[in-house]
Parts: sequence; C-alpha cells; structure tokens
Amino acid sequence: MVMTTDVHMRDLRYFATVAEELHFTRAAERLYVSQPALSKQIRALEKQLGMELFRRTPQGAALTEAGAALLPYAHRLLAEWGRAAAAVAEVRAAQRGTLVVGMSTSPGRGGLLPAIRSRFTATEPQASVRLRQASWDDPTAGLADGTVDVAFVWLPLPGAEEYDWTVVAEEPRLVALPETHPLAARTEIDFADLAGEPFLALPRSAGPLRDHWLALDARGGAEPRIGAEVASTEETYEALVAGLGVCLVASGNVPLVSLGGVTARPVRGIGPSRYALAWRRADAARPLVRAYAQACRPVAEGR
Repeated sequence: MVMTTDVHMRDLRYFATVAEELHFTRAAERLYVSQPALSKQIRALEKQLGMELFRRTPQGAALTEAGAALLPYAHRLLAEWGRAAAAVAEVRAAQRGTLVVGMSTSPGRGGLLPAIRSRFTATEPQASVRLRQASWDDPTAGLADGTVDVAFVWLPLPGAEEYDWTVVAEEPRLVALPETHPLAARTEIDFADLAGEPFLALPRSAGPLRDHWLALDARGGAEPRIGAEVASTEETYEALVAGLGVCLVASGNVPLVSLGGVTARPVRGIGPSRYALAWRRADAARPLVRAYAQACRPVAEGR
C-alpha cells in the first residue's frame, strides 16, 4: 500500500507548476527555486506516490498517465486550500478588528516597526495589532498557512505569484564566521574564497530562501557544503561558535549573531538581501491589510 499522507501543498504546487510549464527550468523560475531543488522535490513526490509523474524529454517534460490523472486533483486541492485560508482570514479579521503580523526575525532596523504601527493606528484607531513569531521552517512567516494577515519576510518567497510586498530594507549580505577562522583576519572576503567552506543552511522547507542564503546563484552550479541546518538565531550562533560552518547574514542582523567568538565581514561577489512586508494577493483589498501596507510604504521609502 502506498502511503501519501506526507504530501504537502507545496509539493502539489511544485507539481502543478511543472505540469503547466512542461519545463523544469521555467517552472523553477516561476517558483523562485533552483532547478535542481525543484527536480529533487518532484522526484521525492514521485517516490511517495510510487509512480513517475513526468517523462524527461530533450524539450523539457511531459506528463505521464499518472501525472495527467493527478493534475486536476492537485488544481482542485490548491484552489480549495486558497479559499479555506481566505475564509479563515475573514473570520479572524471580523474578530475585534485584529491584524496579525508575522515575522521570523525582529524587524529592528531603526525603529521600523513602531513607525509603521504609529502610521497604521493613526488611520485605524479601533484596530489592534498582534505580533506572531514564526519558525524559520516557514519562509512566509505564516502567510502560506493563513495564520497571519501580513508578514515581515526575506525575499525570495516560495510561491511568489501568490503574494505582493513592499521592500522595507535592502542590506548587503555579510559572512558570519568564528573569530578564529583564517578568513576572519581579512577586512573583506571574496565569495570565491568562501565557496568551499561548510555553510550553515536553513531547513529545506525554506525553499528558495535557503538557496538565497547559500548564494547558489554565485556558485556557478557547484553544490554547497552543508555543515549544519539551523532554524533559529540561537542555533546559528551555537553552530558558528562550534565551528560547524560559516553563514551569510544581512547587515541588520549581524548584532544577533556576532556575539562572543563570532565576527562578520563584508563579502564581494554577491548581491544584497531584501527584507519586505508581504501579504496574500487575495487579501489586498481587505481594509486592515491595505492600511498596514500603506503605512509601511512611506517608512520604507525613507530607509
């Protein structure tokens, strides 16, 4: 008997996108994941189902009979889940006019959160704001499962076509490493000199965000060495001190990990990180979501 109880909505979304594009590279671009990561996820789904869903062809991919049978159900489940999440969000919004704001790390950054809240309460004085801390396992900080209304997230987001966002901070990525590391003696480090180092990685469920903090786009197709997976600031610091690897970190988050025994250095050869306030496109017309996004924009523009 084939067990399929562990199939996630993300797996179905990946499958449906490849089925629509019939091309793994184009599907990966739509999903903001790397093509190898997408292929690996589809293979895992095929293994769970015990059937091949795609035939790989020189032109891209073609649905197998099993894939064609699964596709309409995948579309139906994804649509139903979207409607279910929206229904829960509407109920939540009706209760005391509360806006739930998700985050995986504190926004900090020069009083960003108080400034947004001040503008928001000026236009919505009856509304209340509740903050919800999310695990690093969920790069959407609660948006994907409908437990928050808006969220402070790092880009890129998985399933990016389902969200809108406003970038509130664009910061260079530095490398955090033990003070005793040979490269710590440099004032600036080329990414090429880091490529062979073991890296600390986000959980695999972080999808494209894991790839971003591993700087896959700067590795020329080479696979990174993973020293350990980390799911919190505390785990990151402990892994750095233990010498399990190095990691990229946004400049605004450097104080969270550069405690005793850990330092951070600028890195040449990689792009910046982007921190954003995001919301589901389906919720864009909701008054509290719209008001919070509007309160965020002038603060973000003044960054």
